[in-house]
Amino acid sequence: MGMGGGKGGGGRTTMSEINVTPMVDVMLVLLIIFMVTAPLIQQGVKVNLPETKATPVEATEKKVVLSIDAGKKVYIGDAEVPLEELETKLAANAKAQADKEVYLHADRDVPYGVVVEVMAAAQRAGIKNVGMITDPSTGGKASNPGNKTPTAGGAKGKSKEAKR
Repeated sequence: MGMGGGKGGGGRTTMSEINVTPMVDVMLVLLIIFMVTAPLIQQGVKVNLPETKATPVEATEKKVVLSIDAGKKVYIGDAEVPLEELETKLAANAKAQADKEVYLHADRDVPYGVVVEVMAAAQRAGIKNVGMITDPSTGGKASNPGNKTPTAGGAKGKSKEAKR
């Protein structure tokens, strides 16, 4: 009969090539999922930052960010930490101890004393450099809601302004 293929055998041959099309499809779907979710993950604690007129300092790698919101709650990254435990948490944080540097991201309405307490806790934990994070100025004057006295300058973007 004429159905046999190749050299006289049983007619079935093994396929030695791998079909990569399904794998490429799955990888493209995963890429799209990560592209959509990555910006959502990068959101942090919502704080109202002071605005300044200064040039940004580009960060080359991820640093530890301490945030203080308007309710005087302190966060390491996105994790809330009581102020009393901040020193021990920073001392146990491998990234902060390796870099000896953190960025402080404080709301404009937080009293200066709370900011100083956080900076002092970081210093006691062995952190040598504390960088201040501020918002860039919008136009000629910084917005001043509620006619409060203007805040002292920081820097646009992430900067290393205050060193301890």
